[in-house]
Amino acid sequence: MASATLSALAPLALTMGEPAGIGGEIALKAWIARRNENLPPFFLLDDPARLAGLAREMALDVPIRTIAIPGEAAALFATALPVLPIPLPAAVSPGRPAAANAGSVLAAIERGVALCLSGEACGLVTNPIHKETLYGAGFRHPGHTEYLAALSGGAQPVMLLACPDLRVVPVTVHQGLREAIAGLTSEAIVSTATILHDALRRDFGCAQPRLAVAGLNPHAGEGGSMGREEIDIITPALDRLRAQGMNVRGPLSPDTMFHAAARRRYDAALCMYHDQALIPLKTIGFDCGVNVTLGLPIVRTSPDHGTAFDIAGRGLANPQSLIAALHLAARIAQHRRAGSAGGTAGG
Repeated sequence: MASATLSALAPLALTMGEPAGIGGEIALKAWIARRNENLPPFFLLDDPARLAGLAREMALDVPIRTIAIPGEAAALFATALPVLPIPLPAAVSPGRPAAANAGSVLAAIERGVALCLSGEACGLVTNPIHKETLYGAGFRHPGHTEYLAALSGGAQPVMLLACPDLRVVPVTVHQGLREAIAGLTSEAIVSTATILHDALRRDFGCAQPRLAVAGLNPHAGEGGSMGREEIDIITPALDRLRAQGMNVRGPLSPDTMFHAAARRRYDAALCMYHDQALIPLKTIGFDCGVNVTLGLPIVRTSPDHGTAFDIAGRGLANPQSLIAALHLAARIAQHRRAGSAGGTAGG
């Protein structure tokens, strides 16, 4: 996206994530890469003193500037990392999350959502959190995504993972495989596919989305000889989607739908369970994968990795997934802006 187009958007809000993880480090490194990567302006919801100390410890030349409102970020971004202060009550030790800081982690997320809803930020990019540490501060959601949906009023959040060569959506997400299979329904497939189809048009500029739908069983069941889920659950759902005018193919054999030639035939793959979607995505684009939440009234992306406690504070963290998440959030925000202004979806 051209810089002139980006400058018309409000800045992106980036949350601190778990302070004992790699979120601060990759945020500092992303800012350093801002010119080479042509990054959209962003500000960090974090503790300025913590970030300044981290930059010194890692010998990263990143001036930190405190801002009072998001609108100040764009003018500062070229010369300093803008930070909207969220104080941390306890000292941060890399790799060792402190329960005392959990409230600040949640406050950063809540503030970021509020700024997106008010239009002061064009999108929210979230650094990874550590759920176990947050439970003592009142966090009672299955994951980050569900919490964002509750804060923003999203009805059904859907997780999309994207890299330059593939987009995937799992129908069932963070469940054991036995539970995921038992809970798979035609209704879940239809509702997830509908949200995906609408998002491809609104957020990704696909005028006529093409969906590839994976089967559940090996070889998509081979006519029922390896399971009847394709016959009883998946095919009826696809018939309903086609009746609504959607371009869907499947159920496809999962082991043949992710090679390069197959990927050129669709805009996104709908998968039946978590690993069926994430294994090909992370194999193809491990360092540049982005987690996108569909079905929300705000734009939300995230790096497709965790807190990485094992390397926190060692200067080893790779910022490429965060950089990709910042770029994608800005592109989605621009597509939504163009759509609300009556723009035409592009490729």
